Amino acid sequence: MTRRTALAALGTALAAPVFLRQAHAAEVTLKLHHFLPAMAPVQRQVFEPWAKELAEASNGAIEVQIFPAMQLGGKAPQLADQARQGIVDIAWTLPVYTPDRFPVAETMALPFMVTDAEKTSVAMDTLMREFGQDEYKGMKPLAFHTHAGGKLHTRDKGITSTADMSGMRLRAPNQSTGELLTNLGAEVVFFPVTEMVVGLSNGVIDGCCLPFEVVPAFKLQELTRYSAMPAPGARGIYTNTFSLVMNERAYEAMPEDARKALDAHSGPELSKRLGISFDQAEAAGEKVVREHGNEIVEIPANVIAEWRKVSEPVVANWQKKLDDKGYDGAAILKRANELLDQG
Repeated sequence: MTRRTALAALGTALAAPVFLRQAHAAEVTLKLHHFLPAMAPVQRQVFEPWAKELAEASNGAIEVQIFPAMQLGGKAPQLADQARQGIVDIAWTLPVYTPDRFPVAETMALPFMVTDAEKTSVAMDTLMREFGQDEYKGMKPLAFHTHAGGKLHTRDKGITSTADMSGMRLRAPNQSTGELLTNLGAEVVFFPVTEMVVGLSNGVIDGCCLPFEVVPAFKLQELTRYSAMPAPGARGIYTNTFSLVMNERAYEAMPEDARKALDAHSGPELSKRLGISFDQAEAAGEKVVREHGNEIVEIPANVIAEWRKVSEPVVANWQKKLDDKGYDGAAILKRANELLDQG
């Protein structure tokens, strides 16, 4: 054997374990599809580390491939069905994209059903385990969570009272928040968040209701001058809810050890982790707004209490929707509030 041949043989021997690990990694390949760009905090801070942890926990048996910005096709409202139909293995989506289809999962998107993202995400995860296990048929839920409470970002004046809402043209993030804003005297419009920049720039809207974490991505600090947030201790005006779901058949087809690894790295702890990530992004977004010099005003606690009273018909209508779909609406809403008020 020549020296060159010996070195080649040694190189092959040393490379063999790597090849075996790579082959093992291909045993379960899961495609995760979502609608945000790759640089979004949720991908960088949660999905990418989570994929690495699953690979390590399964000894390389699970590989999660992440496809952001709808790279696998379709539109964001189709993500849940993509997971259900097996077009993708895992999808991250919002129940409000398909209004009334996942009513238990939408419940936390009602007005004033949010504290911070971490606590509300844990509450939502618990609520879904207790009441919503049959809601995602054909799918295995991996996590549920919310973002932090939305704020009112406006161009010409800060909103600190009900009177300030009169005639304001505001973009609403979901149906129930739109109902609340309408009842408070605002003129509500609905269009995708991607069209919001144009709406603010050309004066179609005076402002929008969104969490701070969205601000940097759309440079809203340059399009608005005021941000109104509830007084400390009051619940947020609104939140949106999110679901991370997996195709049920893909889950059942996984080897038992791989399923155990996935189970150990999903559920309540993953929901909490997602909530923490959104709280961190919220703080970062607020910092951008402050550093730009925008004015952050406080909505007094008594005004928030008044607005919560105005939201009661919205909540009552939602309870009826839950009842009409065969759920115990009163029990779900009572439990949701209990979970939010704990601790």
